[in-house]
Amino acid sequence: MTDQGGSAQAQDMQPVRAVDAGVLRIAYVESGPADGPVAILLHGYPYDIHSYVEVAPRLAAQGCRVIVPYVRGYGPTRFRDPSTPRSGQQAAVGADLIALMDALAIPRAVFAGYDWGGRAACVAAALWPERCQGLVSVNGYLIQDIARALEPAPAPRECAFWYQWYFQTERGRAGLAAHRAEIARLLWQQWSPNWGFDDATFARSARAFDNPDHVDVVIHSY
Repeated sequence: MTDQGGSAQAQDMQPVRAVDAGVLRIAYVESGPADGPVAILLHGYPYDIHSYVEVAPRLAAQGCRVIVPYVRGYGPTRFRDPSTPRSGQQAAVGADLIALMDALAIPRAVFAGYDWGGRAACVAAALWPERCQGLVSVNGYLIQDIARALEPAPAPRECAFWYQWYFQTERGRAGLAAHRAEIARLLWQQWSPNWGFDDATFARSARAFDNPDHVDVVIHSY
């Protein structure tokens, strides 16, 4: 991810490519040698591929083939069939990772991610361990124990989940549709209060939220 003083003036990502992969046409950027060991870097909500704008070049410089996809509901990634449910399930995002590897003929890779990306990496590693060469997950938002999902957390933690409660309501869906960038910016500020990001840095990632499936996938996820 970008450092605490991250700016849009930092080195940007490579040109965006796209490939048909399972139910999606996944948009991604790639850097490093084509024959290098593969690292797939996965972003979360509400961010995008620019989380890795400083990480990807460093890995590429060490000889890694680095692939950074837009997850479902972000940027130029699109569903291939209008009738496909806009699911945000943990199994779906894990399957997207394997579908991308299949489409790019990648037998094994290191999976790395945070938030939704960490969940996708962990799900794929658990269900397809033979495809996972290594796993880096940068948070505790991993595979969800659905059976225990309704158990309450301590009050201070529950308070921090305000956006998840909000997204359970029709008002929340309407709010996300109308104010997706404003909600994302507020979450950036709350989650990383010492990160002095500038307007250009936020705007660079906020463009990814204009995906036509963004609201449906986010609401379904939560």
